[in-house]
Amino acid sequence: MERPRRAAGRLAISPSFAPRDLDKRGVPAMAWQARIITLFPEAFPGVLGLSLTGRALSEGRWGLEAIDLRPFGTGKHRNVDDTPAGGGAGMVLRADVLGRAIEAAMRGVPTDRGAWPLVCLSPRGRPFTQATARRWADARGITMLCGRFEGVDQRVIDHFGIEEVSLGDFVMTGGEIAAQAMIDATVRLLPDVLGNAASIEDESFSDGLLEHPQYTRPADWAGQAIPPVLMSGNHGEIARWRQEQAEALTRARRPDLWAAWQARRSQD
Repeated sequence: MERPRRAAGRLAISPSFAPRDLDKRGVPAMAWQARIITLFPEAFPGVLGLSLTGRALSEGRWGLEAIDLRPFGTGKHRNVDDTPAGGGAGMVLRADVLGRAIEAAMRGVPTDRGAWPLVCLSPRGRPFTQATARRWADARGITMLCGRFEGVDQRVIDHFGIEEVSLGDFVMTGGEIAAQAMIDATVRLLPDVLGNAASIEDESFSDGLLEHPQYTRPADWAGQAIPPVLMSGNHGEIARWRQEQAEALTRARRPDLWAAWQARRSQD
């Protein structure tokens, strides 16, 4: 059998063909885990190996395993795709190949999808939001399938009950970049990953609004001064100003979020 390609990443990432049970992995069994099924395991950890997420990865606060899809392929060349049934452009990832990979990736994890979601990155999926990141962070881990080509055989989605999630209303060549973005948004919500937990509470989407503008030194730059209220030392006035700015920005830039925030507020 063809040996799986090794990921180019470092830190606590473990590329593999068949994942080990959680209690036999290189990170604590209770640490949050991400298993990524991909044709390009060398793409991981990528940016996830840098800064705060990278430090948390090296410290074992979370774990990452990139699972190479190619060894699950068929025939001499380990083919993973075929032409669309009914005709059309492009190629579709095969159900039998994906089925073997998913069964291996889900080995040893909870059967409860609330405790361990199984996700396919797809432009037709439900939009990824901060609420999604919080839900995933509350789980024990996640398995992600990175789509390629024209997508995956629908029978795989139906058979495994896979949750389809989209990074946005645009199409990419594959799900690897989307997976890294979603994992980053999720991992930073885990305990002790960020140095200041209060920063999570004040940022965009934490309470349904976009975040207020931020300023720092110098006090004057290019003829523009920091708003005086931020220099006043009056924490009540500062909080009021930030709330007003958050509301104004959300109303102007994201009317969908503004309407949802007003609806929730009216119910309180």
